[in-house]
Amino acid sequence: FLILAVHKEEGKSTLSRYSLSPLPMPGVKVVLAHRRTHSDLRAKMAAGPCSRAVCGLHAAAFIWCAISIWHHLAVTSSSKPSGLYLYGGRWKYLTFINQVMQTILFGICLLTDMFQLLGSNRKEGFCFHLLVLRDCFFSVLAFPVGTFVVASFWSIYAYDRELIYPQRLDAVIPVWLNHAMHTVVLPLLLLELITCFHEYPGRNKGLLGLGVFCVAYLIWMLWIKYIAGFWVYPFLAKLDCVGMLVFVAASVLIMVHLYFLGEFLTKLFWGRSTDQKKRT
Repeated sequence: FLILAVHKEEGKSTLSRYSLSPLPMPGVKVVLAHRRTHSDLRAKMAAGPCSRAVCGLHAAAFIWCAISIWHHLAVTSSSKPSGLYLYGGRWKYLTFINQVMQTILFGICLLTDMFQLLGSNRKEGFCFHLLVLRDCFFSVLAFPVGTFVVASFWSIYAYDRELIYPQRLDAVIPVWLNHAMHTVVLPLLLLELITCFHEYPGRNKGLLGLGVFCVAYLIWMLWIKYIAGFWVYPFLAKLDCVGMLVFVAASVLIMVHLYFLGEFLTKLFWGRSTDQKKRT
């Protein structure tokens, strides 16, 4: 019981659908049809109840990341690689920091899913704040940093593995754990991007948050060099001042463009949300 009407507004013809009230015809069941657009569907997918499949995915990703960290921490004292337990411990490596961030991300996602499945209101209260935290954490930190770790590690590894992951580590760190920290991160992030809509913050705010993280980690590396007298990554010792400045600038630019990449992929896959914030 749909009619297709042609409106003329300001000299332009537009097509729209209207639902009619059911006619009083005995024995005939009428189902009203409502107008739906692609943006309506995206908004519903973004704001609708969480599916059990997505919750299961987040649970599996969280467990995987937690197990990876646990095995990384379980390196026995007899097989400690040189430099691992020097000043800063594992926390001086961006790979380990990133793995912790991925675990936190999927932990937040899982907690948000559980609240949604229990019927918590997504538009107010604790669940709403969890959603904001999840989206900001994914867009500002988890995606750009995680993608950077994978891309930079394997790029340097392909050039000369001794500069980033010496061969002696193969006897200490299992192959699967190496891939868990440096490979599987990216597929999990892409899977998260296509299964859940993430509302990006204003661009200035997002880049500011990412910039604060980059500066903080750079200060942390310089502090370790100043206090302990060694560079976190061996290849940094081969760079002069100019080379160091070029490397740092290039790394920051790559990180910023990875932020733009995540924003672009989200917009490409999900389109522009009906209530998406304007870019500042």
